[in-house]
Amino acid sequence: MAWVAMLYFSEGLPLGLFYDLFPVNLRQAGVSPSEIGLLSLIGLAWTVKFLWAPMVDAWRGHRWWIAGANWGMAATLLALALHPQALGQGETWPWALLAAFTFLSATNDIATDGYTIELLSKGQYGVANGLRIGFYRVGMLAAGGLLVVAGAMGQPGQPNWTAAYGLGAVLMLINGLTVLMAPRQPDVPAKVDGASAREWQALKQQPLWLLALGLVLAGLLWPVLGPVAKWIAWSQVLPYSSTWWFKGAIPVGLMFAGAGLMVRAARGPQAHAMADGPVFGAWVSLLARPGMLSVLLFILLFKLGDAAMGFMVKPFWVDSGFTPAQIGLVSVNVGLGLSILGGLIGGWYVDRHGIFKGLWVLGLAQAVSNLGYALAAWYVPHAAPGTVVEPGYQIAVYLASGLESLTSGLGTGAFMAFLMGITDKRRGTTEYAILSSIFAFSRAVAGWAGGLGVEQMGYSAFFFLTFWLSFPAYLLLPAVRRMLNRE
Repeated sequence: MAWVAMLYFSEGLPLGLFYDLFPVNLRQAGVSPSEIGLLSLIGLAWTVKFLWAPMVDAWRGHRWWIAGANWGMAATLLALALHPQALGQGETWPWALLAAFTFLSATNDIATDGYTIELLSKGQYGVANGLRIGFYRVGMLAAGGLLVVAGAMGQPGQPNWTAAYGLGAVLMLINGLTVLMAPRQPDVPAKVDGASAREWQALKQQPLWLLALGLVLAGLLWPVLGPVAKWIAWSQVLPYSSTWWFKGAIPVGLMFAGAGLMVRAARGPQAHAMADGPVFGAWVSLLARPGMLSVLLFILLFKLGDAAMGFMVKPFWVDSGFTPAQIGLVSVNVGLGLSILGGLIGGWYVDRHGIFKGLWVLGLAQAVSNLGYALAAWYVPHAAPGTVVEPGYQIAVYLASGLESLTSGLGTGAFMAFLMGITDKRRGTTEYAILSSIFAFSRAVAGWAGGLGVEQMGYSAFFFLTFWLSFPAYLLLPAVRRMLNRE
């Protein structure tokens, strides 16, 4: 359990940087909320991680995958530390670095989740998930500590981003070294010989799979077209590259279309030919289960409200006049204990009352935090960064932050237990990567739409809307119960 805690700190830190440090840096540099929302689409790497999850599974050595990914992320942070101003100057190469960062983080997630699933038995999921959520949040909140460093080592209104990114790189290096001391993962049955070659032959005979994969990859790579066009002055070739629908709606549509074709191919009459394959065999296995389409839709929707609000929380703090040091200090001091408490309570509740009851009860608690931020945004006026924020306004935002830390841990506890509970350990790494990829897709799209929503509606109205986005998933709970009963 101590290693579970350490591993999920290592997994949570990159996401904290992505959702906390990068948006604050961009917003302070004058980047608009809609542009910051587009940063979320770079996180689509988390959505397609199932494509290289079989390679991680086949080559084993998950500890080395985790260490290598952490060292790669340290290198990207070091490059940003040397040129911190580049993120706010419209340069192309920092965005390429951020894309590499998400790819490495997704690889770290694959190896960490697969390693943990192999080590744990189902009777340990509740306690382990409490630790996972708590220390995942600790990792995310460590990014808040880096914001404190940026403010403390900088001048008023001029945070020291070099120090923040440099310290982040050091933490990644330490994570990579520490994980090599973790226990070896247990042996698993040998893979079927020649499965990869047979899968490739079957894939060539079923072009629908190739078309689906092509659409998914096109959607993943699409967001880089705008910066590339700007870099090489293709403004006449891609005149719409700066519009919201070109940057966001097209890639999201491509990925939805690809996912739909993949579902159709996996349920087609020739799908059995792919059943033993290391990549698409997991898709066939998952979708062969009765009611799985409804369950996948539930995974897509369960944390939609939380994800839609999440990427805009830190820009809201900046627009309310809070400094990076204040943002980080409150996140660390207030959010740390509450997030661990929420994760542990959520794990205990699931062990005591079951996954199904945990999903709907703790899911309700998770939605409440959106109302807290909606009230705070309605009450607290906009202010220039570095403005002295009145105590009453500070308390309102701090209470909203504390509520979010606690309830997010509660909802995530049930959700992670659910994902682990329906995962077949024989394909644990790949299946869990697929299921968590679906959630990551929802998070990326919701983050992009959040930037547009804030610009059109304002923070308060948009946060209130996200509260209601938490409930469409509840229509699918009967299918979830049937799946859990079968498992």
